[in-house]
Formats: sequence, structure tokens, C-alpha cells
Amino acid sequence: MAIIVFQHWPQGGPGRLGMTLRDHGFKLDIRSPHLTADKGGSPVPTDLDNIQALVILGGPQNVTDIANHPWMQAEAELIREAHAKNLPVIGICLGAQLIAHALGGQIGPREKSAVGFYTMTISPAGQTETLMGGVAWSSPQALSCGQEIKELPAGATLLASTANTRNLIFKAGLRTFASVAHFECDRPQLEAMWAASKDDMTAGGISPQQVEADTEKHYAAYARLSDRLCVNLANFCFPLRTKLSA
Repeated sequence: MAIIVFQHWPQGGPGRLGMTLRDHGFKLDIRSPHLTADKGGSPVPTDLDNIQALVILGGPQNVTDIANHPWMQAEAELIREAHAKNLPVIGICLGAQLIAHALGGQIGPREKSAVGFYTMTISPAGQTETLMGGVAWSSPQALSCGQEIKELPAGATLLASTANTRNLIFKAGLRTFASVAHFECDRPQLEAMWAASKDDMTAGGISPQQVEADTEKHYAAYARLSDRLCVNLANFCFPLRTKLSA
């Protein structure tokens, strides 16, 4: 059995989350369903046989374009099925938005792009959520997004927000966790993400120099708390019987 990881651009790998999951004994099956087979792509599974969990990563695509992307439609359907079966489902940025869409939430364009570090505040519900244990109630997190979750799915619990992104992190059901924040990134991944986000910075009136300065200032705290979140997901998002058989 393996955790299926959907990766949607070359530099957008599972990073520290993937490393943590591997350290906990899990096997990762990384797929790029947006690519054709001749370019290294692999399809979305048609069922959940031998799948322990789903991890849906970020990418330059937009959920509002899902009608044009059969692979994205297939991911959304698999998310719904995994969620209904209480399998762990973890989404980051595009992945978080796909989870919200798949479960009945609403996605739309932001008024201004969000790129760089922003202060994340844990909600009252998040302060007692096991998956957020040990994460400071106020801390820096990394964002790079031009769309946002306008409405959470029915019954979802908001765990964290920033001043410009209310629906930053949420949980749905037992084991579905979604974060617009890029907690998975190591330093090279952050640098690649900033480089790929220059147009969004310009559109949002964001200074690339300020983003670099904030990276220098906040990276150590960001990395420490993001590692803690990854360990929480590995420890508490999976049923004990699944971990014992990993």
C-alpha cells in the first residue's frame, strides 16, 4: 500500500511533508496526472485499492478551470471517495482548494495575489485540535496563491487564518486536512516558488525584495513549526492499524 501524492509542477514536490511521511514508514507514489505519459505523467487511480491516503500538492493551475481539466475532475472525484471512506486526505494550496471544491465549498479569485510570508493565527477550534498541537497560535506561514476558498464545505472546521486569507487551514470529517499555506516547502522550494510567482507579485503590488527579506527573517521559525505540523499529520491523521502495517 502507498500514499498517492499528486504533484502539479516540477518544483512542487512533497518536501518536508514527504520526508516526514517516509521517516514514519510510509511509501509514497508520486504522480503528475496533468502530464501526458510521454512527458512522465501518470493517471489518477480509478479506485482506492491499496491506497493508504491522498496528498494533493500545489501548482499553477486554478480550480475555477476544472471543467477544462479531466485530470483535475478525476482528482476531485477521488478526494470525495477517500473522504467518504475516512482515508487521510491532505491538501496544500491548489490541493486545499480542490478538497474544498470536491466537498462542496466555493473557490474564486482573490482581490490581490498573496505571495510571501504572512502571520498565521490559530482559531479557537484550532487551539484544541490535535493536528495543530505545538504550532504557535501566531506564526509566519508561506503563501503563493491567486485564488482563495470563498466558502468552506458544510461541516468543515476552520483551524487557522491570516489577515488576508480567512480560510487558510481547515479540517473536514475525521482525516481530511487542507492548508492554503505551503508548510511543505524547504528553502530551495520556497525560492523556486517565489521565482515562479513574479507575475503574481507584480499584480499584487508585492515587492520581491521584501519577500526575500521576510524569508531570511522568518524561515527558521517557519521551518520549525512546519516540521511540527508534518509530524502531527504523520502521527495523528492515520489510523493506528494503518501505521502498524506501513
